[in-house]
Order: sequence, then C-alpha cells, then structure tokens
Amino acid sequence: MKLGKYSWDMPVFLAPMAGVTDRAFRETVRSLGGKYVVTEMISDKALNYLNSRTLRMLDIKEEPEPRIVQLFGSDPDNMARAAQLAESLGADILDINMGCPTAKIVKNGEGSALLRNLPLATEIASAVVRAVQLPVTVKIRLGWSGEEIIAPELARRLEAVGVGMIALHARTREQFYNGQAEWQWIKRLKEVTKIPIIGNGDITQPEQARQMIEQTGCDGIMVGRGALGNPWLIPHIQHYLRYQILLPPPAWEERIALALQHFERVLAYKGERIGLNEMRKHAVWYIKGLRFAAMLRNRIMQAQEVQEMKDMFCAIPGQYEQ
Repeated sequence: MKLGKYSWDMPVFLAPMAGVTDRAFRETVRSLGGKYVVTEMISDKALNYLNSRTLRMLDIKEEPEPRIVQLFGSDPDNMARAAQLAESLGADILDINMGCPTAKIVKNGEGSALLRNLPLATEIASAVVRAVQLPVTVKIRLGWSGEEIIAPELARRLEAVGVGMIALHARTREQFYNGQAEWQWIKRLKEVTKIPIIGNGDITQPEQARQMIEQTGCDGIMVGRGALGNPWLIPHIQHYLRYQILLPPPAWEERIALALQHFERVLAYKGERIGLNEMRKHAVWYIKGLRFAAMLRNRIMQAQEVQEMKDMFCAIPGQYEQ
C-alpha cells in the first residue's frame, strides 16, 4: 500500500491509545522492531492554545519516521489550525479520531459523536486535508449502534475529500470494547473504496492477523489492547505475516527486562513522581499471567518509591513466575 511518500507491505500499526501510547511506550515498541506507532489523542483546542503538556506530548522530532500524530476535535477550523501546528512540530502523517467512545470525548461532539454527524465529520476531514501537505488518515468505528452502521457511507465521503487511509475498529460506539468485532464490515469498506483500509479489533495473536487479512482483504493491521503488557505482539505479527513463522513468546526474564527498560524511559520523560504513577498500569499489564499476579498487582499499586517498584520486578523471575 502507498500513503503519501510511504510505501508499505502489510503494515502493522500500534493504535493510538489515550494515556498509553506516549513516547516511552512508542520507543519500547520500536525497540522490538515495531515500525508504525501512533501518538496518544491530541486535543485540537489544547494544541491551539499551546498547552505545555500537549506540546510535551508532541515532542516527536527526534523520533524516526513515520511520525503519526492523532488529533481530535469537533470544529473544522480548529482542527485545521491544530493540523498545521502538528505539521510544524514534525508530524509526517496526521490521523483524525472519529472513534473514541469515552463519555468525556463524546459529550463534546468529538470522537464517536461524529459518527452521528456525517456532514460535520466530512467537513473536518476536508479542512485538515486542505490545511497541510501531509497524508491525512482517519480512524472510525462502524457507527453509533448496531442500528446505525454508517462506516461504508462515511468511508466514501472521507475518500472523496482526500483522506488517504482509513482504520476501522469493527465495533460500534455502544459496544465500547465488548462483544466481538465484526470483521465483515472491514471487507465492505474495501469494496466501496479504493484507498487503503486498515483492520482493527480482536487481534491478540499473530494468527488472528492473518485470518483478518484473509477474510477481509484489508491492507494492514492495527493493534490496540492486545499490545498492553505485550509489545512483542506487533513485531511478532510482522514476522508471521512475512515468513509464516510463529516466534516463541518471550521468557519472563525478557519480559521483566523490557518492563524495566520501559520504566526507565517513563522516568526520563516524566520524572519520578509522575513516572511512578504512569508506570503502574503498564506494570500490571506486564505481569498478567504470573502465578501470584493478584498479590503483586496490589503491591505495585501501593508502591511509594521508584526503587520499590523496580525491586518487585527484579524479584519476579525467582519468586513469582509459573
């Protein structure tokens, strides 16, 4: 597939996830061989106001290409200005969020709320495309509910205004992350558009990525929750799609070593106080599957010092592994 100056053979993307896909996690995925990672959602309003926290989230110029930035908003002019700022800060590709289901996003008319306002969704995409010289992509869901499946119509509208790629999370807003993703709609988007379509939903194993491709004809894969605590998933999918060989899961020693490296990155970018709190959720994901995971999870949530959490990780191979 081709997107702007980039030509890719079945790319596997790390999906944008608020509070998760920060610079530390993106670097961790890249360190394992994952190539295509997306920032956390960036608010157009916060970026236009030059909010200091938002600008730190967009400290991306030292990252390797392609630097993919996801924006969210509900006003075409604001989104266009934010897109221009993101371009000036080093973005190589701009993605528009039209799928986030959380209430605080939806109540402002953003994210999944746009699935109920196709003219506005189209206007936003058109404004961003016109505002920048970069490829523009959009991440969407099937629709608001099972009775309001609008993904094919929205995809046609987005393609018509110049969007270069669409990622479809094959669930509705009402489903959030429950139930089973309906991959047949990914195939439908392939039938009604000519631009690349990326499939997203229920990919936790490399074999599932292959199944999605075979069933839908999608041009690439996007992985979200399956990579939490398991950043190896993305390079393992890449390897399986290229060579049809399943790589073995990492040993616990390797998992803990990577978790500690990830922790050091978080500390470097966010400092000890914020870094310790930020790492708690990742630490819980990394230990999933351990024999004493519940007990260790409680200790992680109660840790008050950086070294205390590091010591817990270092003790895992000898004390807690199955």
